[in-house]
Amino acid sequence: MPTMRLVIARCSVDYAGRLTAHLPSAPRLILVKADGSVSIHADDRAYKPLNWMSPPCTLKEDDGVWTVINKAGEKLIITMEEILHDSSHELGVDPGLIKDGVEAHLQELLADRIETLGEGYSLIRREYPTAIGPVDILCRDADGMTVAVEIKRRGEIDGVEQLTRYLELLNRDPHLAPVRGVFAAQEIKPQARVLATDRNIGCTVLDYNALRGIEDDKLRLF
Repeated sequence: MPTMRLVIARCSVDYAGRLTAHLPSAPRLILVKADGSVSIHADDRAYKPLNWMSPPCTLKEDDGVWTVINKAGEKLIITMEEILHDSSHELGVDPGLIKDGVEAHLQELLADRIETLGEGYSLIRREYPTAIGPVDILCRDADGMTVAVEIKRRGEIDGVEQLTRYLELLNRDPHLAPVRGVFAAQEIKPQARVLATDRNIGCTVLDYNALRGIEDDKLRLF
């Protein structure tokens, strides 16, 4: 079974791709996840990494230098000066995030009024199952293209990353591909919007009260 690897090391990091970036030497946490992603963390910024490579990517270790290369050919070069800790752990299959009441209700409301995303949209299924967890909503647009929708109360970078993983998996299915993504939330943070736009993922801000109003109107007799 694939494992998660945790490395604490004094290292410097260089990114080479559409732009260049350099992290000078310092003690850092390096996470190599079972999904193939690699992220570099400091002891601040909460959960957000200093730099990262999303899957799929390859990791090559050679004489104290780690080279991480993604499918676009971008490189993350980690120069190890001293490794303080190195361990691997099998975490097993994660049961997935249990959404709070608002997110679950947003999903229900949006599925019921899927045309909120655009004229001609039609629902395929809520909670569409995949090997890495259910996609909130799978639907088709007016042109018949498959659309995967990830719904959050507050849209942040981790939600975009989650949808990216779903899209990579769904696009391997010839019965669904091509599949594009829509990131829907009551509030979308600027950084999340930038990342979504960079990955050709659409963003939709949901008005929970308006959707609830639509629901109420459906229940009225007069």
